[in-house]
Amino acid sequence: MALTFSDLVKVAKQVEEKRSRIEKVRVLTSFFQGLTPEEAALAARFLAGFVFPEGDERELGVGYATIINAIRQLRNSRIAPLMREPPTLQEVYSTLDRISKASGEGARERKLILLRGLFSRMSEEEVEYLLRMLFGEVRIGANVGVILESLAKVGGYTGEEIRRGYMLLGDLGELARRVVAREDIRSVSLEIFRPVKPMLADMAYSPLEVLREHSGYTSAEFKYDGVRVQVHVKNGRVEIFSRRMHRITEFLPDVVDKVREHVKAESAVVDGEAVGVVAGRPVAFQELARRFRRKNELRSFLRSVPFQVYFFDILYLNGRMLIDEPYVTRRNLLEDALEGELLARQKFVSSVEELEAFYEEAVREGHEGVVCKQPGSNYEPGVRGKKWLKLKKVDTVDCVIVAAEWGHGRRAGWLSDYYLAVRDENTGGFVVVGKTFKGLTDAEFEEMTRKLLELKTREEGWVVHVKPQIVVEVDYSEIQRSPRYSSGLALRFARIRRIRPDKSPDDITTLQELWRRYHEQRKARIISDA
Repeated sequence: MALTFSDLVKVAKQVEEKRSRIEKVRVLTSFFQGLTPEEAALAARFLAGFVFPEGDERELGVGYATIINAIRQLRNSRIAPLMREPPTLQEVYSTLDRISKASGEGARERKLILLRGLFSRMSEEEVEYLLRMLFGEVRIGANVGVILESLAKVGGYTGEEIRRGYMLLGDLGELARRVVAREDIRSVSLEIFRPVKPMLADMAYSPLEVLREHSGYTSAEFKYDGVRVQVHVKNGRVEIFSRRMHRITEFLPDVVDKVREHVKAESAVVDGEAVGVVAGRPVAFQELARRFRRKNELRSFLRSVPFQVYFFDILYLNGRMLIDEPYVTRRNLLEDALEGELLARQKFVSSVEELEAFYEEAVREGHEGVVCKQPGSNYEPGVRGKKWLKLKKVDTVDCVIVAAEWGHGRRAGWLSDYYLAVRDENTGGFVVVGKTFKGLTDAEFEEMTRKLLELKTREEGWVVHVKPQIVVEVDYSEIQRSPRYSSGLALRFARIRRIRPDKSPDDITTLQELWRRYHEQRKARIISDA
């Protein structure tokens, strides 16, 4: 018998009621063992708060108001709905897919009809869970980490093996499908034109900390302030993917041309940064972001801001996956595969003085700072850790907006006081660490208000709660302990430095990282006061 959405909700409730991680994993393991591969793929995504595969650019295009309208129309209908079978999970997915594809004249009404039809076959509890899944507020404690543990038990894999498979496949649903189908996850490899999540750097606070962490010897690279790109090349075909695994090839034709001209390989996957350059100086990231939001202005923007691309890693070369090779080997192969113009500036250093000098050189040339890489380290897709450490001019955090307040005075009519949240690795949820209305222009306030209203999940007085989707980079003067927020921390004098459309909520700063920064900050103050 096919898995119904009602069956999924029952399991979600069981997981939500369990307090311990072990019990949650046990419930999900038993659940996945009874599914078909296709059901497992859909269930894993829905439980984690995804509708479509990760990296898939389909959007429902359905806001809070549209959904509430569909529910209201259904409740106000004088005609009692006929008794129907509850929808299967596949039917729910297919309906959401049809909603995402509705476009043109009358699209909104067609979306409403599809929603009403779906809701009419669900109980109120099931509608509630569906809305939580659609708006990224599942909150049952079944985060990606818990689901991965469950899938590891189903397939008999170690935690490391299942995480590696997930990172190489780039989609939780596809991983679940393969596990339940008894395909060997250990054999999963990187494939050309199937993007993987990029490796990320942790924050360091001094050159001395970097050298201590990397045993006295590290590779320093310029940290470019641009758009992270993963470029796949095979037999003359070039495809470019963003850090969110979206295909963005058509937005960067100049990068495509440079790759075709300078990459000396039949097939390769290279990791880098696309940087706008004017008069020999890099352009601020905020200018770059316009290129991805305004397709109709693309041609004029291309004429005004040329792009340079700098590659700093290679994951695949001529049929050989390289992520398990040490950094020094990958760097040598990268230099062999590329001509110098496309290589990120790099230098091996073994002293604080050398690293400081290289850092100052990067800053003088208009870059953010440097990224330091442990020479013997492998490439870990989607992982943030100390194998890569970044030193920046300005200490910032990446937050997601989870709510906003209507403004007063000059900001009346705008949602302008934003609740900033970081991600809690233990729960997979988001916790607030501060509020701010500073940093945006009037035009950005208007645009932000429009976007947040599209993401609205509920409204309480002056506060509008939203789906956690918009990522912002935030400056602050200090991290403080705070009983006001459940996170226990607050950003003092928070100010939005820039909006980051290239980042997803999965990429933002974690609560655990913020606590580490708090303790590093206290340590630095004690030393300076001594």
